[in-house]
Amino acid sequence: MSRPLALITGSFRRLGGHIAVRLAQAGHDVALHASHPGEPETGVVAAIAAAGAKHYVFAADLADGEAAGGLIAAVSARFGRRVDLLVNNASCFRADDASYPTVDSLAAHFAVNAAAPFVLATALAEQGGSAVVNILDQRIAHPHRDQLAYTLSKQALGEATRTLALALAPRVRVNGVAPGLTLATDDYSPEQVERLAALMPLDRLPTVDQVADAVLFLARAGASTGQILYVDGGAGLVWFERDFVHLAR
Repeated sequence: MSRPLALITGSFRRLGGHIAVRLAQAGHDVALHASHPGEPETGVVAAIAAAGAKHYVFAADLADGEAAGGLIAAVSARFGRRVDLLVNNASCFRADDASYPTVDSLAAHFAVNAAAPFVLATALAEQGGSAVVNILDQRIAHPHRDQLAYTLSKQALGEATRTLALALAPRVRVNGVAPGLTLATDDYSPEQVERLAALMPLDRLPTVDQVADAVLFLARAGASTGQILYVDGGAGLVWFERDFVHLAR
C-alpha cells in the first residue's frame, strides 16, 4: 500500500519545511514547492529521507493563475498517483506600514494568499484528494492597522476555509491553522522576542513543531471540517495595536 501524498506549498525552508518533515515522519510522501526553481534546505531533505519518505521538488509562481492551476496535476503526474493532502502554506507578505496598500499590492497578496489556495483546493477535490489545511495567521481574530493587504488576504483565506469546507463536502475536509509569531526574522532582537512571549496569555510563543503537529492533527481529523485551530500562545484572544515587529522593543 502506497503512502499518502502531501503537497506543501512554500516548503523549501522555514515553517513549510518543518511541516513537510513532520508529515513525512507521520507516513506521507511529500511534494516540496517554491515559487522559483531552487533547492530545499539540506536539513529538510535529510529529515525527509531519514523518515523513509519520497520527495520531489516543484516550482510554480502562485501569483500566476495558470501555474497555480497546474500544480496539483504536475505533482500527481510526477508521483504517479493522486495528491491526498494539500497544505496551503506559501504566503505573500509585503510591509505596507507607511500608507494604505495600493491596488497592485492588494492584488499581489490576494493572488497568492487567497486565490491560489482556492484554485489548488478545488483541483485537489477534482482529482480525488481528501484534505486541505490552510495556514492562516492569528491576527485574523483581532486585526491591527499594519500590513493591511496581507491581513485582508489572510482574512479572506480564513473565510474561504469555512466556505470551501461546505462546498467540497463530503469529499474533502478543509481546515486551517492560525499560528502566532513562530520563527522570528532578523527584524527582531532575541530580547524583543522574549518580551513578546511574556505578552502572550500563555507566557510563551508557539514552536514550529507545535504548528506542524496541529497541521498533522487536522490532516487526520476525519470528523472535522471548516475549523481553524489557533497555535499562538493565546495571541488570538488579545488585540495588539501594532504588528509584533513594532512592539516590546
